[in-house]
Amino acid sequence: MPNAKTKNYLHLHFLVFIAGFTAILGELITIKAIPLVWYRMIMASILMFIYIKAAKVKLKITLKSLLRLSLAGIIIALHWITFFGAINEANISIALAMFSTGAFFASFIEPIIYKRTIIWYEILFGIIVIIGVFIITQSEIKYLTGILLGISSAFFSSLFAVLNGTFLVRHTATVISFYEFISGVVFISIYILFFGDGFSLDFFNLKASDFGYLFILSSICTAYAFIASVYVMKLISPYTVVLTYNLEPIYGIVMAVILFPEKEQMSASFYYGAIVIITTVILNGVLKNARKLKSKHT
Repeated sequence: MPNAKTKNYLHLHFLVFIAGFTAILGELITIKAIPLVWYRMIMASILMFIYIKAAKVKLKITLKSLLRLSLAGIIIALHWITFFGAINEANISIALAMFSTGAFFASFIEPIIYKRTIIWYEILFGIIVIIGVFIITQSEIKYLTGILLGISSAFFSSLFAVLNGTFLVRHTATVISFYEFISGVVFISIYILFFGDGFSLDFFNLKASDFGYLFILSSICTAYAFIASVYVMKLISPYTVVLTYNLEPIYGIVMAVILFPEKEQMSASFYYGAIVIITTVILNGVLKNARKLKSKHT
């Protein structure tokens, strides 16, 4: 029988697998990115509220905190919309490869928000990632819109992650997530009412398969994955968690090639570029951890 530590590591990899499977669901769901994210956030909000009531979590926060969390909720909504938009405009492989660039947006966003100096190797890795993106773009120019949406998704994801790091000082992760989901629903609802087609009968006329996939997306891939990842981070070092989550694109791309071989058949240059990006992201995580350990011992 595996010991507790092994079980936690297996649980972590299962969560990363779920993260990669999110992209698969994005391909399977037939509705467009904006309504998809609206459904995901409202269903996840309901599930999270049930958890909050069961766990007796206090939801009271200040108006200032509410405004900050609302801004973060809009950012995560934009991240998901551009991510699923990238899948619609290109495919899963492109969306996940571009999503991997997020670590390097964080390298430049963190110094601004936390007021620290930029580390030299972050600039070097940033240049290498740009080269990886260029290799992919050269060979897959027909997916340019999807590539740009994927890069936008990575930027919003990094901005969200850095902002969330500042919120965790004052609030629990559950409270943060709940208010972010609610604000995301409000933001998308306003957009649909004023700039979209409104909440017509067609909007709520979902296929049974779409509803099923959306429920899996909002329950297992959102509410459960979030609560479980917070639990895992208490048992495994944040460095190991972050580094393991860098495997998400690999899991996702492998699953996509197996499940959708015709749509996901990419050129050799795509895989060269993806390997450059993902390897650089993992190496960046290793060096950051080494730097943290060194600063602790000095």
